[in-house]
Amino acid sequence: MRLDVLTLFPDMFPGYLGQSVLSRAIQRGLVDVRLHNIRDWSDDKHNTVDDRPFGGGPGMILKVEPVVKAVEAVQKTGAEPGRLVMLTPQGRRLNQSVVEELSGCKRIVFLCGRYEGFDERIRTILEPDEISIGDFVLNGGEVAAMVVIDAVIRLVPDVLGDEDSSGADSFSGPDRRLEFAQYTRPREYRGLEVPGVLLSGNHEEIARWREENSEARTRARRPDLLG
Repeated sequence: MRLDVLTLFPDMFPGYLGQSVLSRAIQRGLVDVRLHNIRDWSDDKHNTVDDRPFGGGPGMILKVEPVVKAVEAVQKTGAEPGRLVMLTPQGRRLNQSVVEELSGCKRIVFLCGRYEGFDERIRTILEPDEISIGDFVLNGGEVAAMVVIDAVIRLVPDVLGDEDSSGADSFSGPDRRLEFAQYTRPREYRGLEVPGVLLSGNHEEIARWREENSEARTRARRPDLLG
């Protein structure tokens, strides 16, 4: 899977890209991440990418020309254009179903905003898939892009090593419930013991306990997921 990130702050990403699962996926050639600075497509010597909003108001707006030129240029660098994802609080809410949808793409191009947002003509011309990671506002789309990338690459074949790992996650599977409680050594800590069924070796009983625990946990914490 190829992931292109268009941003005003590409230096935010190397630390993230060099850690853990994503770093190993990049090293193994399962994921290819490319960073692009939107300022490279500005026309003036100051690399201006923003301006004051027409009609007045606080802050600055990302200009249409450099952003559109940046996206169109990056899209031409691959064998085929990628799915363009604009990170914005006005987009559709990210959930596991959206993550699964995106994981089926061979290439995704992420457009990260800053300041007070995008000139509306960017949306009109580029027609991106607008995605929000929640009902709150960040300083920019970079952290949101990392969230989407982190969720999507878990579903890329061979990235996790164990193909069953992501299938047991919360919000995954056909019923979308929360994951059951997990335990590891020691068997007892500060008076709290691991449920005996998990030590029994009886796989049918363990599967039944996990199913019941998942339903009870979902009912207590996220009853909306039970429909």
